[in-house]
Amino acid sequence: MDKFNYEANGYNKAEVNKFVTDVIKETEGIIKKCKEQKKEIEDLKEKLSHYETLEDTLKQSLINAEKTADNVKHLAREEADVIISDAKHNASRIVGESLLKARKIEQEADTLEKNIKIFKRKLKIIVEQQMAVVEEIETLDLEDN
Repeated sequence: MDKFNYEANGYNKAEVNKFVTDVIKETEGIIKKCKEQKKEIEDLKEKLSHYETLEDTLKQSLINAEKTADNVKHLAREEADVIISDAKHNASRIVGESLLKARKIEQEADTLEKNIKIFKRKLKIIVEQQMAVVEEIETLDLEDN
């Protein structure tokens, strides 16, 4: 604290007035600084509020993205299941058709084998008949000579 010189009627007025003026200036500076800091605090609060809102928006976006990803996975699984089911059905159908064709071919082969046996028997009979005719001709030729 400043010390004032003492005069006849009390302290030196000029020194006191200068001190009061200095105190007023300092006080005004402190008040101005407080107002600036208060303004800065308000600005920072607004920015903080903006960032908190942005953070909430980002969190919600992430949650929505996760939900969307889960839905896409679920739909992909369902589609894969449908594709697999269709493939199994088609495979069963193809196998069934192939078995039917194989049975038909086996039946045709059996029929051909039977027909060949019948043909061979008939051919053998015809050949035997022709041989009998040839032998008969030979016998006739021998008797005529």
